[in-house]
Amino acid sequence: MSLPRFEDAEELGPEDAEFVRDLVAVLAKHGNLGRFGLCLLHDHFPIAADEVLVETNDPRTRTLQARVEKANRTLHSKASQWRFVSHAEVERGAQGGGGYRVIQLCTPLDLCPGRDQE
Repeated sequence: MSLPRFEDAEELGPEDAEFVRDLVAVLAKHGNLGRFGLCLLHDHFPIAADEVLVETNDPRTRTLQARVEKANRTLHSKASQWRFVSHAEVERGAQGGGGYRVIQLCTPLDLCPGRDQE
């Protein structure tokens, strides 16, 4: 399934209140309320099936940078964003096998968010 361009992606709004309440309840039930949240899925440029977005940051300048790398050649090791996939995609072998696909990686050595560096 293709994603909308950022300019066309619909933000979370008041009409999503019931959905958010249901999602919060599921996250709380499984002890994941402080672990996962929401992000707006959108597209700025195409990323091939064998590629992944990787994130680095600089806490001194408080900046994030993202770039595309080949999934099988990246040195980044910790998934930080996932995209839910349909049951059909799971059957076709989506990454994770549990109804999701990794869309962004990071590694603590490259200053992932939440990693204190002096």
